[in-house]
Amino acid sequence: MPTVDYGGPVAVTRDIFWVGFHDAEADMHCNPYLLVDDEEAVLIDSGSIPQFPVIMRKIIDVINPAQISVVVASHPDPDVCSNMAVVEDVVERPDLRIAAHAYSLRLIRYYGLRSTLYAVDQHDWRLTLKSGRVLEFIPTPHLHFAGSIATWDAATRTLFTSDLFGAMDHDWQLFADGNYAPDMNSWHEMIMPARAMLNVVLDRFAALPIARLCPQHGSVIEGEAAIREAIAHLRALPCGLDLL
Repeated sequence: MPTVDYGGPVAVTRDIFWVGFHDAEADMHCNPYLLVDDEEAVLIDSGSIPQFPVIMRKIIDVINPAQISVVVASHPDPDVCSNMAVVEDVVERPDLRIAAHAYSLRLIRYYGLRSTLYAVDQHDWRLTLKSGRVLEFIPTPHLHFAGSIATWDAATRTLFTSDLFGAMDHDWQLFADGNYAPDMNSWHEMIMPARAMLNVVLDRFAALPIARLCPQHGSVIEGEAAIREAIAHLRALPCGLDLL
């Protein structure tokens, strides 16, 4: 696999970029993604306050931050969205929207946001960009938050999976290799409530024509065979209550 320069933004597709922070000493990495659609952009899981300078510098390497019209928060945890108020300050758009489940927005509002809060469950689980491109939101309840969601971009067949398919691995790399599946074990065993709840959502994912999975933590999984293997691995994994 070719060497990836994590010092700058990394192209996942022609219009999706990883803009995260590579901590060589960490066992867990948070993955903000930037989706660029013509003159508009969507920031998915914007990241934490400590990592904000690195994240924003990488965004600026790709676009003018004022192009960001939507910030998606898959759930309200501080490691993946606590920097949104600072993002607002840099973007400086009065029409900026924060898209999340209503349950998540109840907590996200405490980050001191002034932008419009867009409850995806109250908008038919969809958000349409100016170009007509539609982002669809899939509820992933209690995996691991009541209002957790995944984001489906049909244009690139990319599923942004929130905590699902995440992993903990000291030898992290952005693109998963053939040995990735076991790295998902400890993460899912720790934060997912039960295998039965996980399988309900995996059934819905399996019905989509997915080309890649982009989790908040861990690595991007690409290719039909690798995605099929990852889904099958999680289907069989005891987690949460199963382990008590």
